[in-house]
Amino acid sequence: MIQKVGIIGSGTMGSGIAQVAATAGCSVQLYDANEAALEKAEMALEKILSRLVEKSRITADEKSRIQGNIHYASSLDALAESELVIEAIVEDLEIKQSVFSELESMVSKKTIFASNTSSLSIASIASALKRPRRCIGIHFFNPAPLMKLVEVIPAVQTSEKIVHKTVDTIVSWGKTVAKAKDTPGFIVNRVARPFYGESLRIYEEGIADFATIDWAIKSLGGFRMGPFELMDFIGNDVNYTVTETVFREFYYDPRYKPSFTQKRMSEAGYFGRKSGKGYYDYKEGATPPEPTQDVALAQKILDRVLVMLINEAADALFLNIASAEDIDMAMTKGVNYPKGLLEWADEKGIDWCVSKLDALYDEYHEDRYRCSPLLRKLNKEGNTFF
Repeated sequence: MIQKVGIIGSGTMGSGIAQVAATAGCSVQLYDANEAALEKAEMALEKILSRLVEKSRITADEKSRIQGNIHYASSLDALAESELVIEAIVEDLEIKQSVFSELESMVSKKTIFASNTSSLSIASIASALKRPRRCIGIHFFNPAPLMKLVEVIPAVQTSEKIVHKTVDTIVSWGKTVAKAKDTPGFIVNRVARPFYGESLRIYEEGIADFATIDWAIKSLGGFRMGPFELMDFIGNDVNYTVTETVFREFYYDPRYKPSFTQKRMSEAGYFGRKSGKGYYDYKEGATPPEPTQDVALAQKILDRVLVMLINEAADALFLNIASAEDIDMAMTKGVNYPKGLLEWADEKGIDWCVSKLDALYDEYHEDRYRCSPLLRKLNKEGNTFF
């Protein structure tokens, strides 16, 4: 089993992955060229672990063990002995390729190179290596120590041996693995696009405001956070970049078309919680907006967002992105959806899904609302997903 792990990038995600690996007993080298960022990461981990001790989640000895397993490095060659390297840096293909290319000459020929990218091509990242067969996607969700799901994404170049070793390692770290095909957004960031995109569309059409849409999705749908709350939590800059990447990588398929509303929010620096303002105002003393608690309106909003999510999940299955079980598990464990979307489709009825999508297409005549061929096939045959 892998014992020595290198992490590139000491931001929230990189630090979280380092904590996961260190907790599992691995010796971790956490690298960042910015020494101030490393100091910040070390202080943040101290605070997180101290809080866990206070809550009796871990012992003081356990805290010391975890901290002792993480070594902070400002030089890339500190990762030379790593058996597995995971990069968690900016979503820029050229930067990721450059770092991996530089590191390859420093490490063993058996070292696994993994990217935590949420939307970029693993095959493209792997192409920067002389031995691309050892490159794979390992996509954690934020916060990495708490979220159970990890997507594992083999590139077309990745060897089966590397896939098995990676899955075994991530499972040994206490995570649940969903294996996905190397396509834009993989499972979660692909299937979840309508949660944001259709909600933004509903707002732009003037049907409801942010607070009302969030209230509808939470109160009737059982989601823990509404789409606008979640975008503010993730960061509008991050969420918009993922949307833009998925749209471009799918050859500008209108289903993934970004929203001008989110683009302007990002351009204005209204990133959400981290900037103090997003779709909501997070400054001290700010009054939260009151939603319009109209149940009939809320049901229409939920139905429209839900059927678009179901359609995306069905299409992911139709195109063999992942198994039905992994798609549903990924959405419940990766983004805390109240239930799997394919299971939800069975409950609502496949005929309900098809008729809702056809009604939207008839109203808008946009390819955005085209029904997945798999939903039509199941409806015609009278079958369900499970």
